[in-house]
Amino acid sequence: MKVFCGRANPTTGSVEWLEEDEQYDYHQEIARSSYADMLHDKDRNIKYYQGIQAAVSRVKNRQQKALVLDIGTGTGLLSMMAVTAGADFCYAIEVFKPMADAAVKIVEKNGFSDKIKVINKHSTEVTVGPDGDMPCRANILLTELFDTELIGEGALPSYEHAHRHLVQENCEAVPHRATVYAQLVESRRMWSWNKLFPIRVRSSLGERVIVPPLELDRCPGAPSVYDLQLNQVSPADFTILSDVLPMFSVDFSKQVSSSAACHSKQFEPLESGQAQVVLSWWDIEMDPEGKIKCTMAPFWAHSDPEELQWRDHWMQCVYFLPQEEPVVQGSVLCLVAHHDDYCMWYTLQQTSPEKNSRALPQVRPVCDCQAHLLWNRPRFGEINDQDRTDKYVQALGTVLKSDSVCLCVSDGSLLPMLVHHLGTEQVFTIESSAASHRLMKKIFQANHLEDKINIIEKRPEFLTPTDLKGKKVSLLLGEPFFTTSLLPWHNLYFWYVRTAVDQHLGPGAVVMPQAASLYAMIVEFRDLWRIRSPCGDCEGFDVHIMDDMIKHALDFRESKEAEPHPLWEYPCRSLSKPQQVLIFDFRQPVPQQLVHAEGSIELRRSGRNHGAVLWMDYHLTPDSTVSTGLLKPADEGDCCWNPHCKQAVYFFNPTLDPRVAPGGPQMVTYAVEFNPHTGDISLDFRLSDDLGTVH
Repeated sequence: MKVFCGRANPTTGSVEWLEEDEQYDYHQEIARSSYADMLHDKDRNIKYYQGIQAAVSRVKNRQQKALVLDIGTGTGLLSMMAVTAGADFCYAIEVFKPMADAAVKIVEKNGFSDKIKVINKHSTEVTVGPDGDMPCRANILLTELFDTELIGEGALPSYEHAHRHLVQENCEAVPHRATVYAQLVESRRMWSWNKLFPIRVRSSLGERVIVPPLELDRCPGAPSVYDLQLNQVSPADFTILSDVLPMFSVDFSKQVSSSAACHSKQFEPLESGQAQVVLSWWDIEMDPEGKIKCTMAPFWAHSDPEELQWRDHWMQCVYFLPQEEPVVQGSVLCLVAHHDDYCMWYTLQQTSPEKNSRALPQVRPVCDCQAHLLWNRPRFGEINDQDRTDKYVQALGTVLKSDSVCLCVSDGSLLPMLVHHLGTEQVFTIESSAASHRLMKKIFQANHLEDKINIIEKRPEFLTPTDLKGKKVSLLLGEPFFTTSLLPWHNLYFWYVRTAVDQHLGPGAVVMPQAASLYAMIVEFRDLWRIRSPCGDCEGFDVHIMDDMIKHALDFRESKEAEPHPLWEYPCRSLSKPQQVLIFDFRQPVPQQLVHAEGSIELRRSGRNHGAVLWMDYHLTPDSTVSTGLLKPADEGDCCWNPHCKQAVYFFNPTLDPRVAPGGPQMVTYAVEFNPHTGDISLDFRLSDDLGTVH
């Protein structure tokens, strides 16, 4: 059966109706989920299996049948672990139908159908009784409902319902307990992901400063957590202000409450400084004695940093305090963790051992300045990047004139202010959304430029001469940055805008950036390859079952599509030099014909050939380029990526041997095609040896 799906094209800006198989999105969601990553998590798998074995043994020692309820079974792995450990029967709950169907096949293929019943329902819809989904309550509660924030996937409501309706009182639970930890730090880098800093505009006209509006400065920020690979943040980027503080624990073997709550912990600052950010993570204990523990602690807080388990399905959390606050070494403060049924947030309370001086707020902070709703955390960092601003200022200085008529096209950009401060009086900027219009108006007002910069709130293709006050544009300017962009080439929307406003460009008009290049480089990932690899690993449990898990969770036909990843969080080595594969000339309108390129990339280093990384370089002028990818040459193999952008990763087929060695494949051939009608870029990469044989 075919279905029509409406989609806003991020590159062309048009709304399209696509005919797709009704299962297509499900297949993509499974393939690009964290199932392979979880199944590669050796530490997680071992600890779960050990915890399940111990729980089944405790039940059997009481002369009871071991009846397991597995909520969120996914591939069915934990249910099969339970049966392998001696459980008499397992009820495996999975609400996502395509995954439930896959679990049924996996369970059947591995010979567990007689002891595992897969139930395709939300756990809160499961019934108990003679005519129900389960004949009686379970005495072992097995779950993996956790996200990086622990409770963000609804773990608390699910546990609360399960204890009331689906499991016996004093049941065994695996995991048995979770503990949330926090550490207060000062970090200008991380704080730049949350606040707009003053931005300096240095030119031959002097130095001007762009300041944030008071409303934005006072805003408590976005309520959502920022989850990332904290192990990739350099220790030089933050100052630790507190010890690691155990904030609260949840005992999953007893009744759990999803009601809002707060938990406070007194501490003395280790140093004086500005309290800005709370780093947070959790661990889970699989048994009541706490002997079987799985921790998300970053390397500096880990009991054995050499044994760190890389994982992407669980990372660490960055929370921003509503406002930065000075702390003094030796004083007594109180860090407070708040949570409702799905979210957590932190506040810092000035306190003394005798009495807390302020009431603890219970309401989750919400952005009231619009900026945190329109700009994500990397975008804040990008805008605050002074080096990037300096590069734009330098490039603009070579093309601007006092009588230039400038039209800026980007989402929520400060470029119109740069242009004005560089001496151009006639500045127009397009903001397609009302929310973005309001935000930029606040910023312009804070800098007394509301009468100097004309905001046009409409889609670029509807621009009229009246909007431009009858003037012709002499400089069309963009970063380019658009909030709808996911992959690097989605920002080619700038090219389509340039084409749409072609009639408004005057003779000899300058377009900046004047062109963009698509680059590709072959890499070996330290860890990211695991999210697309079929080789499962779990000591104490059959590896062939693990392989079946992953093979059913992923479709190993090469997707020929790239995925966006922030590669500064995922170290890799270059196996080739960067190669320009396509160039887009913004000085000309978008062409009508397909743009096709073929070639080969020489593999210059030995390693495991995991995939190709693609990114865009924007050529502001012939002498100035801004890259969304590599920030410096990868001469020694190690890559330094732009932290404000996601790069595109094209994973090679993981069923092929990806090793690069003497006598093996030495080249990667590619075919890249840009379709101007759809804005899509199709990719095809193949391994080949020196003789040209394709693998």
